[in-house]
Amino acid sequence: MTPRTDDAGPMGGRDTDAGNLVRGADVIAAEEAAESGDAGVASGDAGVASGDAAAGADGPAVPPARPLVVRTRNDLREALVRWTMSAPIASVTGEGPARRAVVMTMGALHEGHLELVRQARAAAGPGGQVVLTIFVNPLQFGEGEDLEAYPRDLEGDVEKLASVGADVVFAPGPDVVYPYGDPIVRVSAGRIGRVLEGEFRPGHMDGVLTVVLKLLHLVRPDVALFGQKDAQQLLAVRRMVADLDLDAEILGVPTVRDRDGLALSSRNAYLSDAERERALALSRALRAGQEAGPGGAAEVRRAASEVLNAAEGVDVDYLALVDPITVDDVPDDHSGPALLLVAARVGTTRLIDNQTVEVSSQVT
Repeated sequence: MTPRTDDAGPMGGRDTDAGNLVRGADVIAAEEAAESGDAGVASGDAGVASGDAAAGADGPAVPPARPLVVRTRNDLREALVRWTMSAPIASVTGEGPARRAVVMTMGALHEGHLELVRQARAAAGPGGQVVLTIFVNPLQFGEGEDLEAYPRDLEGDVEKLASVGADVVFAPGPDVVYPYGDPIVRVSAGRIGRVLEGEFRPGHMDGVLTVVLKLLHLVRPDVALFGQKDAQQLLAVRRMVADLDLDAEILGVPTVRDRDGLALSSRNAYLSDAERERALALSRALRAGQEAGPGGAAEVRRAASEVLNAAEGVDVDYLALVDPITVDDVPDDHSGPALLLVAARVGTTRLIDNQTVEVSSQVT
């Protein structure tokens, strides 16, 4: 683990236990305005990032290097130790200590994942190390869900990562992550895992937290980045880190959307053209709810529901307006930030999305 500072700027240092939780109340709104960090070009041997590919003084542009791909715990450990031994310290760079950042994915990478890596590159700092994990975690798939059908394209994923600054790709199989088979001891998400996604996907959040905890131990990052599209997952991870005293900063990265407003997701590939058009009702509903914020919580729910009820071919699992820390439904007299979440099936594809809403109290 690299040295830390207590005051390394908005993307540096680490949250305190309270910080990881308190940021949940306003972090989504604040981070939605954050600008993307510049993506450096990583060296292929998990060494120091070398900055943007550019033309040399007398030669053509240098193509970005592929990240180092490791599949076993020993190879991952070697890549981490190699960087730790060579990482610059604050006194050398003058810009704070280099850090290790991790982005956890299940592969089938799209622009949303790549933005996470760009932000990780910025969070790691000059000379930092960015590790991306690719693992389709069986613990978070329920009965009848798409574990076997989930898209896998490691070679294509690695090609995409070369241009955004990933140093190491850890792509283990289930036997590496769970060497003793189905784990007996697992992380419980508690009541956060029993509502919303937990109601429709029992055990899902427990499976997510179990693998996140294992990967945090294996990678030993200073900072881990998660997309805000999976808002409940981000809140659960923050709570786990705070409650279990884990030594990692958790950063949320704003949702990346296509031009039509659809939140990027690996599952979008399952949508036909007609289904994709229907799926836009989710983002339209969230925008309607956000715009209704000055009218109070009840008006937010009404405006969003109206859009979804009018949409054909959209089977809604839930639409909820919740507290960004506790995930409890906000009362009608709530005033302040809230999180509007939706989950729905379009055809056979299940989609989720969310939006921060600033709610004004209209109850006297």
